Order: sequence, then C-alpha cells, then structure tokens
Amino acid sequence: MIGQWDAAQGVVTAFAKNDNFSADLEIGDLRLAKKMYDSGSFLFVDARSREDFEAGHIKGAVSLPVGRFDDGIHDFLDQYTPDTGIVTYCSGRNCDDSHQLAQLFLDFGYSRVRILIDGYPGWKAEGYPVE
Repeated sequence: MIGQWDAAQGVVTAFAKNDNFSADLEIGDLRLAKKMYDSGSFLFVDARSREDFEAGHIKGAVSLPVGRFDDGIHDFLDQYTPDTGIVTYCSGRNCDDSHQLAQLFLDFGYSRVRILIDGYPGWKAEGYPVE
C-alpha cells in the first residue's frame, strides 16, 4: 500500500509518505485547532456525509461531503471567497475524506486550507463546542 497507514503516527492517508501535502496542512494538535476556531479566522468544513453531520458536528461548521463536492462547490464559492481560511475534518485518523476535500479546495484556488486529523471524534472528546 502507498501512504501513511499507521494511525498512531498520524492520519491514515492515501498520499505517499514522502508527500509533503499532508504534513504541511495537517493539524495534529487539538489545542491549536481550538485556537484557530476561537480566532474566527477559519471556517470549519465537515467532509462527512450529511447524515453524520446532522448527528453531530463542530459548532458553526459547514457541511460539504467530499462525495457531493461537485454538487455543492458553486454555492460554497458564492458564500466563501478563495481567501477564506478553511479547516477540513471528518471522522478522525482512519478517515481520508478531510484530506480529499482539502485537495479539492486547493484545486479550486483556496490557499489557506488545513486538515484537522483527529476530526470530529477528537474535537468532541476534548469537550470543544459541538452541535
């Protein structure tokens, strides 16, 4: 298999181990993610399914399931310009959806994109704001 598959070492990702894409964008420290959240300078975007989002998500997050990106990106672009700071997340270190969504945002010209590798479960476990 190609990529990082040891969840203890970092996110499970389909990217090659020497690919700096993941390492440069990943947020592995939930305290840092919370500071980014508290700053109000970043929009948290949930890459999970709408059903998972509706069952619980980071407070104030926007749902854009990676599998529905093509359907939702134009409405997203109408609301959020490419200079918007974005933090993608999904179901944690065993989920690659946040990485895929981050790449799609980069492809559409968003340059301030980060990935919360512990996702919603890690955020919720810390007692941070959820809906």
